[in-house]
Amino acid sequence: MKSLHGVAFILLIIGGINWLLVGLGMWFGGNWNVVTLILGGVPWLEALVYVLVGLSAIKLLMCHKKTCKECDKGAAPAQM
Repeated sequence: MKSLHGVAFILLIIGGINWLLVGLGMWFGGNWNVVTLILGGVPWLEALVYVLVGLSAIKLLMCHKKTCKECDKGAAPAQM
């Protein structure tokens, strides 16, 4: 499950950066959707990436507190 958490986290970061670029592109008049730019020629693969990012967000939303050291109630304070 630890590796699934890592993959979900990476996909969530990719999705977040992609949405940031989409929003900035809308303001500055460009199409900065990285997923479309990379996979635009293969629509089903583009859709698969979006579904995997969405499932990753749901997975982390549902069980993040159980797997995150920062959210663990019994965790020791971070050392500097």
